[in-house]
Amino acid sequence: MIRPRSDWQRVAALVVCVAAVVSVAGCGARETRAGKASVEGVLLVGNGAEPQELDPHLVSGVPEHRLLSALFEGLVDLDPATLEPIPGAAERWTVSPDGLVYTFYLRKDARWSNGQPVTAQDFLYAWERILTPTLASEYASMLHCVVNARAFNTGEIKDFSQVGVKALDDSTIEVRLEQPTPYFLSLHVHYTWYPVPRKVIEALGGMTARDTKWTQPEHMVSNGAFKLAQWEPDKVIRVEKNPHYWNAAAVRLQAIAFYPIKDPMTEDRTFRTGGLHLTENVPLPKIEMYQQEQFPFLHIDPYLGTYYYRMNTTKPPFDDARVRRAFALSLDRDTLVAQVVDAGRQPAAHYVPPGTGGYTSNARMPYDVEQARRLLAEAGYPGGKGFPKVELLYNTSDDHKRIAEAVQQMWNQALGVEVQLLNQDWKVYLNSMNTLNYDIARSGWIGDYSDPYNFLECFLSGNGNNRTGYASEHYDRLVRKGASIMYKTGRLATYQQAEDILLADAPIIPVYFYTRPYLLSPDVKNWQPNHLGYISWKTLYVEPPAEQAR
Repeated sequence: MIRPRSDWQRVAALVVCVAAVVSVAGCGARETRAGKASVEGVLLVGNGAEPQELDPHLVSGVPEHRLLSALFEGLVDLDPATLEPIPGAAERWTVSPDGLVYTFYLRKDARWSNGQPVTAQDFLYAWERILTPTLASEYASMLHCVVNARAFNTGEIKDFSQVGVKALDDSTIEVRLEQPTPYFLSLHVHYTWYPVPRKVIEALGGMTARDTKWTQPEHMVSNGAFKLAQWEPDKVIRVEKNPHYWNAAAVRLQAIAFYPIKDPMTEDRTFRTGGLHLTENVPLPKIEMYQQEQFPFLHIDPYLGTYYYRMNTTKPPFDDARVRRAFALSLDRDTLVAQVVDAGRQPAAHYVPPGTGGYTSNARMPYDVEQARRLLAEAGYPGGKGFPKVELLYNTSDDHKRIAEAVQQMWNQALGVEVQLLNQDWKVYLNSMNTLNYDIARSGWIGDYSDPYNFLECFLSGNGNNRTGYASEHYDRLVRKGASIMYKTGRLATYQQAEDILLADAPIIPVYFYTRPYLLSPDVKNWQPNHLGYISWKTLYVEPPAEQAR
């Protein structure tokens, strides 16, 4: 349980905070790494983990998204303050009256980082690549709203010209949709829609080759506000201002350095000693202290996401829905959030976060130990007897470990089962989930756009982000039906039915709804927090205090 701190602990905490203030934003700041970087116009960012890749078609994580959004630009961007779609690589677009045909007009001055023009064909090549079945992109489903995109992605049709995308000329793209998709413009902010450099990819292995060298600094060509300058694995990834970007004159940052600091305590210490402008997270034990002492650099923002556990439904014992529900029902989310997580987060008795596109979940996964024990007994494991040892997988992080330890204890006490904890680095962890080489795995989903479909589609049969082996024809029909309904009330009601099935079948266990705690230096200007965690790198800048700049 959380206990009140003694007076000496409060004094010690205050000393830490004062020291941090002095270190980061006061005397001696000129000598810190962040202080020097502010003078040079360089932003220093904690990025949580070493990225899996920098190929937009072969990744699926938040650390990768941050990097790719600095390097590339889709047809549409988002206003970071309002999250409304604004022009990106396309200077404008038109929409047909029935909402089925979008026509995008590229900027005449859009350029790759090598100075070559960005063309309509570059976008079509990228979309064909991500949808090609042999590439096996986990995120290809995000393009399935386009006519015949799903059929091409599943191999039902072989001719990409049958997919509803067309280059009318070098600067004009027509996209035809299967049904009206209200959030379609917002999709283009996601890296799955980014263009990729055809000539470079073809020269270094071809369209469907994986793990080639095209994403290395000496080869990578991108169309965003920054270009890749340095990649030292597990040390730093540095991007520098792209002089060929169409709006380079408005980009004030000279460079961004992303540091893959996977341990929140290390990241916190690095910030407090002047090594970062922005952290990816804040260690759970530090949040309460920082709040009580009013630490000036702590920010906690709303965040559209759910922390949950996946279960491998392809092998015993989790191929039995009764077992899965037993584990879900015996998780005490209220206690976990209150005593371990906090930071304004809310227990998640359902999967889709509140306020997602006006959606309200009707389904609930309650805390009910007695029912959990009955279900486990029905499955052949009364009191946990005979139940095999279970591994709970999480990616390297002290915070994930703390949560897993609490959950481990809950399941042991409630169900009488033995749970072992397994920690893996980000890349290995992702591979374990992708290959279904796990029992239970820690997971999280952050909304790419504010619509329940973005959360529910993850568990469609065969979806690359499913990673549970779960498949339900009934669930699939309802999710796809909801996406095809034009009027909002009908769409959301259908999604409610789908979520009912998801929680009843329990391939996942929702734990809590995210907030985003982070530390931010006052040197960072034009910061625009939002519930998607979207960062417009090209509009940020750093500026040292006036006394430091002299």
